[in-house]
Amino acid sequence: MIKVDKVSKKFNKLVNKRKKEEFYANKDITFETKEGEILGILGPNGAGKTTLLRMIAGIMTPSAGTITIDDFNYHNDEIKIKKMIAFLTGNTKLYKDISAYELLKMTSEYYEIPNDKSEEEIKKLTKKFSMESFLHQRIGSLSTGQTQKVAIARCLIHNPNYYILDEPTNGLDIISSKAILDMIREEKENNKCILYSTHYMEEAENICDRVVLMDKGKIITIGTPEEIRKKAHTTNLRDAFFILTKENDHEKH
Repeated sequence: MIKVDKVSKKFNKLVNKRKKEEFYANKDITFETKEGEILGILGPNGAGKTTLLRMIAGIMTPSAGTITIDDFNYHNDEIKIKKMIAFLTGNTKLYKDISAYELLKMTSEYYEIPNDKSEEEIKKLTKKFSMESFLHQRIGSLSTGQTQKVAIARCLIHNPNYYILDEPTNGLDIISSKAILDMIREEKENNKCILYSTHYMEEAENICDRVVLMDKGKIITIGTPEEIRKKAHTTNLRDAFFILTKENDHEKH
């Protein structure tokens, strides 16, 4: 279980050349995940999704609140947690001068996977994502879709329990997007937990068990797509988001 309890992240920004002003990218975020669940983190650009997922992945430290994964925390158990999770962003930067195969071998060594086991996994992943034609090409020469397939294979190689996916289909063509969404569904069937951030509401509506709707660093509502549609009296998540966001703004004023 991933448990996020009253998590906030505060930054300073320059208002003019001399004056600094504090602002919250995330404010009092609280939720829990379940095994075998795809939990969507939805909202427009600037909603705070990426900051939140980076904190859950241990890349950033919260200004307040706690994050635990299977009752472990990053302060005491960072290595344990890192072996349990996989983190992927839509703009993942990979080493350009090595091949996809070399990256997967390097990742296997990082997770201390025996050589024979890693070779077996690389073969499986190569077939799964149709990477045969570019497995030994330099990553820098690959297309966006091919690079994203390599990035996902890198996430899968150590068989993590938790996936933290930040806009994984952003900018991809329909075929590459389908490969990612199929992988997510398959890992759900394997009882894995997936945190899935996107601003594509229709995509989330089709794949997520529950949804966390965010705006301006805060949670507007949490529920199944059906529960959220009912709450907003709409037939789709996109319209529900606009309605609930406006209601939230009115309540503040």
